[in-house]
Amino acid sequence: MGKMKCITMASLLIFSLVVINIHHVVHGDTNITVTFLESAISKGAVCLDGSAPAYSYVEGYGNGSHSWIVYLVGGGWCNHISDCRARSNSRLGSSHLMASQTTFSGILDLNCTSNPDFCNWHKVFIYYCDGSSFMSDIEHSHSKTNLTFRGARIFNVMMDEMLAKGMRNAQSAILTGTSAGGLATILHCDKFRKLFSDEIRVKCISDSGFFIHGKGHHGYKNREKFFGDVIKTHKLVKSLPPTCTSKRKSSLCFFPEYLVEDIQTPLFVLESAFDRFQLSSLVLEATNCTNNLKSCNPTELGIMRDFRTTFIKTLERRIHNSPNRGLFVHSCYLHDHVLKSDEWTCLTLANRTMRQAVADWYFDRSSFREIDTKSDSPKNCTNSFCQ
Repeated sequence: MGKMKCITMASLLIFSLVVINIHHVVHGDTNITVTFLESAISKGAVCLDGSAPAYSYVEGYGNGSHSWIVYLVGGGWCNHISDCRARSNSRLGSSHLMASQTTFSGILDLNCTSNPDFCNWHKVFIYYCDGSSFMSDIEHSHSKTNLTFRGARIFNVMMDEMLAKGMRNAQSAILTGTSAGGLATILHCDKFRKLFSDEIRVKCISDSGFFIHGKGHHGYKNREKFFGDVIKTHKLVKSLPPTCTSKRKSSLCFFPEYLVEDIQTPLFVLESAFDRFQLSSLVLEATNCTNNLKSCNPTELGIMRDFRTTFIKTLERRIHNSPNRGLFVHSCYLHDHVLKSDEWTCLTLANRTMRQAVADWYFDRSSFREIDTKSDSPKNCTNSFCQ
């Protein structure tokens, strides 16, 4: 049980650094007002505390005026009512408490020098305040805490809002997200695709969202219990893909390894084989090792190497070698990439940066399926990739 508590508290602490503003978004000298979607409240599409969901939006222009990127923020999950109640008193459960400023960077960067393929696209940044990867939809609020579990409704009203803004006229579209938002990207990918006609290029990019079950690997029973508790708390069984729940128990249907084979929409997976969040919160206890690789003992390093082996085998087995599937899997001890400018523009595999690999795959210029199989230990990549 101590480990499960560690997971949820780590979610609040680590991912609060990623979740961003609700009053203004800042890019250079440009302040971008954030919209609180008050009209969503009457539809029951609300955060855990009942507050309105929110998004940031930048209008596209030029040859990007008919192209859209929708980004889903990450931030872990809550797996018990007490955990969700604590979360409702944070920026991850209430739009009233979200940070006041942020920057658009990485794949959302407005600078056409550093982000030439996507700089002038319409960009939508959807804040995360439901704790279920935008999947929950419980009709009535919790009787004792008055919490509301409505992540799926938030996703739906945000899509309606963007379609009304012009996304219905898109010629190109991307759904992406990081961590819990990367998992949400996988879970909502085909649903997002159905918003557009067949001739429109629509693809999904999951960043650090491939959380593995890894049956038989260290901690797998705890991982299964944790996500099973998320599913139980948010009553997600009816919302999970029937292509998964018809084959296996529902507690496994939050793990992408049991979902990706049935996804029809093109999907690119960005990952570290030594994903920092998975190793520090879902595999190992939070120790000096998970905070400082130099402190790892041989046993801990062995667990990390075993995780890497299991992770790569899972990806290779579940993500088929197809032009509709992209892989960029490195060995840095990191978690989340697409909004980090250095990683997006300079982290390299097979002589292509992450930005180049994703763009080439998205625009059908070339396929990309690369896994760093040479490094059997996590790399401490704390310095700038662009130096």
